Amino acid sequence: MNIVACVKQVPDTEALIKVKADGSGVEEGGIKWVMNPYDEYGVEEALKLKEKNGGEVTIVSVGPARALETIRTGLAMGAEKGIHISDPALDNADAYTTASALAAAIKELSPDIIFCGMRAIDDDAGQVGSVLAELLGLPSVTVVTKLEVEGSSAKATKAIEGGLVTYETSLPCVITAAKGLNEPRYASLPGIMKAKKKPVDVKDAAALGVSAEPKAKVARMTPPPERAPGKKIAGDEPAQKAAELVKLLREEAKVI
Repeated sequence: MNIVACVKQVPDTEALIKVKADGSGVEEGGIKWVMNPYDEYGVEEALKLKEKNGGEVTIVSVGPARALETIRTGLAMGAEKGIHISDPALDNADAYTTASALAAAIKELSPDIIFCGMRAIDDDAGQVGSVLAELLGLPSVTVVTKLEVEGSSAKATKAIEGGLVTYETSLPCVITAAKGLNEPRYASLPGIMKAKKKPVDVKDAAALGVSAEPKAKVARMTPPPERAPGKKIAGDEPAQKAAELVKLLREEAKVI
């Protein structure tokens, strides 16, 4: 099988995020960058399919020079090659522009199946996979927690309120991966060493023939308001403290 896994480099979930003073973005200094956790599920499922059916996995990513590290992570996990779409004009691109660049690169590969994460944990848009499928003219199933591929078709299961729903689709298709689809593997030391020699093709917007003009822009970022300090109810009498707690919950917190 010819399999593609799209990945994005995002701040580590434990990173301290600070908004720039002018609200134009976040301060990137000192941030540790990692593969988007939902993309890890996509890469793992791609590798499992390859191991079952043969073929190869290509990692594709849009991002600045540092995103190469995330592509190498996918290669260390077991993918065969990578495509790095690196262009300053595409930095912080919106979902449509990002999907357009991915579509232009992926179209040349004629893949049997494409994996994306259900969303990226930085902008939380959850749009790239669906837009990518539309641009390529392919069916898609989003937020998938179970996948079965047999021959030229696939069954994809996702959670809905109160139960599960399973869709059957033809290949090629786009699948966006959710938590529970699998348990992503760790890159082994031999895998990390091999990844350094695996090919990564670098392309820019001009080479792909796509416009880097954004369809949407972030007007301004603002940090959430600081949380008010907690209150400690003093006293020795439980009944008195309980009464004071109820009063505060009703009059200040307004939760009862």
